[in-house]
Amino acid sequence: MAREVSVRDLRNHTAQVVAAVQAGERLSLTVNRTPVADIVPYERSKSPWVASVTLREIVAEAGADSGLLEDLATVRGDLIDEA
Repeated sequence: MAREVSVRDLRNHTAQVVAAVQAGERLSLTVNRTPVADIVPYERSKSPWVASVTLREIVAEAGADSGLLEDLATVRGDLIDEA
């Protein structure tokens, strides 16, 4: 469960609260003891997409189905708008 931090404590101890979050702690911001927001460490999101060169390397190393690249080429052709 996240540690609760009141708005007043946040205002009076901003540096300590930020340091706790930077250290990985998840906090719950409260107003009159009622949770109103979560303060969580920033997480850089990764794109689910990989470059075609990387995909080809993965397929070559994994020994995937020999027809996979042809199937992907067909699908890729269907997804490209020729207009």
